[in-house]
Amino acid sequence: MDNDIRQLRTDRGWTQKDLAARLDVSRQTVNALESGKYDPSLPLAFRIADLFELKIEQIFRP
Repeated sequence: MDNDIRQLRTDRGWTQKDLAARLDVSRQTVNALESGKYDPSLPLAFRIADLFELKIEQIFRP
């Protein structure tokens, strides 16, 4: 699944570690999300969308 997480994160000046802390996941999870190697669970997708104040559809694409 394609996503804009890396761009959203860097636009805010956050490291992967910063984002991981905000989402309560590991830095490796953030890396896997950004590289498209891991599709988030629905609860995690909602946390990501809430954090960036966007709809899930604005972040993730099939």
